[in-house]
Formats: sequence, C-alpha cells, structure tokens
Amino acid sequence: MTSLAWANLALYMLLLIAAAWPLSRWLTAIAQGRLPRWMRAIEGLLYKPAGVKPEEGMHWKQYALALLLFNFIGVLAVYALQRLQHVLPLNPQGMAAITPDSAFNTAISFVTNTNWQGYGGESAMSYLTQMLALTVQNFLSAATGIAVVFALIRGFAGRLQTTVGNVWADLTRITLWLLLPLSFVFAVFLVGQGVIQNFDAYKDVTTLEVNAYQVPKLGPDGQPLKNDKGEALTEDASTATQQLAMGPVASQEAIKMLGTNGGGFFNTNSAHPFENPTPLANLGQMLAIFLIPAALCFSFGQLVGDSRQGVAVLAAMSLMFIIGVVIATGAEQAGNPMLASQGVDQAMSELQPGGNMEGKETRFGIGASSLFSVVTTAASCGAVNSMHDSMTPIGGLVPLVMMQLGEVVFGGVGTGLYGMLIFAMLAVFIAGLMIGRTPEYLGKKIESYEMKMVSIAILVTPLLVLVGTAIAVMAADGRAGIANPGAHGFSEILYALTSAGNNNGSAFAGLSANTPFYNTLLGLVMWFGRFGVIVPVLAIAGSLAAKKRIPVGSGTLVTHGPLFVALLIGTVLLVGLLNYVPSLALGPIVEQLMLWKA
Repeated sequence: MTSLAWANLALYMLLLIAAAWPLSRWLTAIAQGRLPRWMRAIEGLLYKPAGVKPEEGMHWKQYALALLLFNFIGVLAVYALQRLQHVLPLNPQGMAAITPDSAFNTAISFVTNTNWQGYGGESAMSYLTQMLALTVQNFLSAATGIAVVFALIRGFAGRLQTTVGNVWADLTRITLWLLLPLSFVFAVFLVGQGVIQNFDAYKDVTTLEVNAYQVPKLGPDGQPLKNDKGEALTEDASTATQQLAMGPVASQEAIKMLGTNGGGFFNTNSAHPFENPTPLANLGQMLAIFLIPAALCFSFGQLVGDSRQGVAVLAAMSLMFIIGVVIATGAEQAGNPMLASQGVDQAMSELQPGGNMEGKETRFGIGASSLFSVVTTAASCGAVNSMHDSMTPIGGLVPLVMMQLGEVVFGGVGTGLYGMLIFAMLAVFIAGLMIGRTPEYLGKKIESYEMKMVSIAILVTPLLVLVGTAIAVMAADGRAGIANPGAHGFSEILYALTSAGNNNGSAFAGLSANTPFYNTLLGLVMWFGRFGVIVPVLAIAGSLAAKKRIPVGSGTLVTHGPLFVALLIGTVLLVGLLNYVPSLALGPIVEQLMLWKA
C-alpha cells in the first residue's frame, strides 16, 4: 500500500470511532426506552390505534413470529407496487410494470436488507416505486436487524426473564428516533455535495462534443442487413445530445448507506456522479456504512454493564477489516501481472504510481475504490463505487471472503453484531472444552440448546450458498448467464450466491442474472439467508434471558482482553471461512495462479 492509502485508512478509522462513540449513547437509550416525554407522546399516537402496549414484553417466539409476519407483508407490498407502477402516479418516464420474476426477486431483496438489483434503476423503476417501495424498505429492513440485536443483548443482560422486548416498540423507536433523523441530516449533506433530489422528468442536454457511434444498417423492410458471411452491417451515426436521469436520489442514498442496504437509484450505484459526486461524499458514504454497526458495539458493552466487552468485539472486527483492506488495496495497486510482464506502464500519475484502474472511477482512484469495496462487503451493504468484476483475482477474493465470514466484520446494522456474538458464544464453548469447564459468556452458561441454535445460525448460510452455487453450475439456465467461461465465470456465480445468502447485494456484474432462474433462486436464498439466521438468534435470546447471571470467578474466561480477541478472530476465520475454501480454490485462487503462470 502507498502512504496515501495508509493515510486514508487511518483517517477513516479515526473518524469512524469518533462518530460511533457518541451515537452509541443514544442507541443505548433507545434500546432501554429512556426517551424524552415528547418522544413518548408522539409514539403513543401510533401505538394507541394499533393496540400496542410498548411496556409489555414478548416471548421470543412472539417476537420472531411478529417479525416474520411484518416482513412478509412488506414483500407483498413491494411486489404489488412494482407490478402496478405503470398505472400509479410519479412515473414521468412511463416505466412499464416489472416482470413477475424480477418483482419477486426485488421484493425479497429489499425486505431482507439485501438490495440485490437485477435491473437498472433509472430504466425500470418509477419515482413512486423507488420511494414508497424501495426506500421505505431500506428503513424497515434496517430497523429489523437492529431490533433483533437489541433482543439478543437483552437476553445477555436479563435475569430470569421470559421476554426479550416488544418488537413493535423496537421497530418504531429505531425508525423514528435513529434512522429518520440520521438520514435527513446525511441527505442534506449529500445534496450539498451535488447529489440530485427532484421529481423532474429526464433531461436531454447538449454535450460538449458530438459522439460518433455505429448502428445496424437497415433495409427497406426495416430489418438489419447482413453481408455474405452473415455478419451484421453497420453504418455511422452521431448525436450531440444525452439524456440525464433525474429523481429523488439523495433521500434514498442516505438510508441506503446508513441502513447498510446498498441498492442504488442508478444502475452503476455509487460510481454514478449523481449518487456519489465528490471524494468528500465518497468518504461520507463509507463512514455512514459502518457508523451504526460500530456504535452498536459500544452500545452492547453499555447494555450488558461492561464497556470492555463492546470494545473487544469492535477490536476483533477492526483488525480483520484492516487486514482485508491491506490485502485488497495491495493487490489492486500491484496491477495485472500479465500487463507488467509485457512492459505496460500502468501508472496514471504521481499519486497513482501504477495498478489496476479497470472498472474504477478516476475521481476516486485505486485507494478509495479498494477501501470502499472492503467496507461495503464487510458490512451487508452492497453499494459499490467501482466494479468488483474488474478487480484482480486476489483483490476480488477479499470482498468475497468478507461476505463469506458471515459479514460479521462490522456487518449490517444489527446483523453484524448478532453474527459476531454467535461466534463469541462458539469461541467460549471451544475454550470451555479445552479447560473442562461449562462455557460462560457475560455470566450466562452456554449449554446444549444454545449451541444447537448457534450451529444452525452458522451453517444455514454456507448451506444455501454452496448448494445454490452447485445448482446454478449444473443447470443449463444457470450456465446460460455466464459470459466469462472458466474460473472467472465460476467466481461470478459463487459471488452472486454468497451475496444473496449473506444479504449483501453487491455483484461481480459479469453474470446475466436477471432471468427467471436466477431471480427465483436468489430470491429464495435471500429470504432463508435472512430469517434462517434471525429465528435461531431470537431463540438464543429467549433462552439466555431466562437464565440467571453467574458471578465472575477465578476460572471464568476473560472475554474482554487481547487473548479473547485473538480467540474470537481465530474462530471466525476457521469456522466461518473453512466451509468455502474448496469453492474459493476453484474460483479466484486458481484464477490468480493462472495470471502468475502467464
């Protein structure tokens, strides 16, 4: 890594911690319901007609059932809005109805906080669909993840309780008093940086230069002409105008980042200058992705009564993240060895001494693009400011691994922390086996029931990803989407299923996945990848809440020191990654070996 890349990473981590600490205090207050009287009065206006009593807790099964029902209704609403958008208002471009398979995929995608997009936003979705379906679910899916981690933390902090909180109160407070205010402030910042926010029809503008291009040559019957060899004939054409898409972008961009959603208003996502126009906006978006996940770590320590516990979890996340950034940035700055062997100068400037600039925006360069790629895949965000498909094999391996770890390196809002706490319970269980003691974490015994739920939560995603990848590789419809046969084509399929199963949403972008086969397969993987983890996590929360807290003794494993941080990282790497090693060997690893051999 260059000195500039190191400086960018150091600045990013410094600003992140500085912003996350004060936010954590407010998160703790929301989780405990310690809100000003005027806020509770506003909430009451919503609770009373709905018949909700926020002070009444729910058993974990009630909590889980309510979440499942709430999100299933969300799927139906988003599906209906897409299918009916051609007859609904706020559609100045006259966008047609979305096809059933694409609407199914997109509805599940946004409800599960995945935001996988098989369509181009500016060419498929009306303004109403973007706002009422997609942006609304950006808020609600993020609130769902935070609500689940609140329930799990209450399980650790509770003593002989049968409830884990009230899901309706959690969802309301998280949305009203956390996500909405933060999104409003961040949207204003983005507008100041040049992100658009309007309801205008698309604009035709005159370009500075006349653009020349080729078009098919047509015969008198209007059909394309071909030569004797069957090749299509073309003719010259030119234009001095370009159509620019408009829309309410800043409002969606803000919650897209803060909620670790990732779905772009435009097809090229945060590489588009209307979504991410400046280096400062780029830095702000990266900070927004990690802000709530980092703050939740501090809040976790505060809620369980030992701030050191949250710092230990945050330290483990930070170390793995920094290592990932160093590897990815180093690989991208090293460039393509095949070009280097031919004596090709890959340098762009003194600030960009060399490296792989394919698929990257020059206004961000290699350092900021590589950092963004690791941030967005370490979190379950999926937003991109460069094309991951154009990264070097090792550079592309890092985002893939970040997702395959379960996206616990900061992870999504809520999902990253409860995923890491699952690994923490597994770590203390392993340590307990080593010394012959019943494992404990935060004063709660980790027994057979908890370990069964931990096993389900850890194994369900790799099962979905690997079985889904196998189905896609074997099925003719799955292979039909591959444009790059060989190792890279396999990597594209593996990346797509990994992204769906871990609710990330980013893509290698070389796979033609907007087909009935992939829309259905990825939709199912996204749904079960989300709720196949949430349900066992809530089961653990309910079990822990019913247990008494055991006082710390001389034989208690210290879970806030460097030794535990190392044990936790080792557990994540060994258990989380080993499931995928054979598939990685068939994809990016063999692809890198082929480059070196060449």
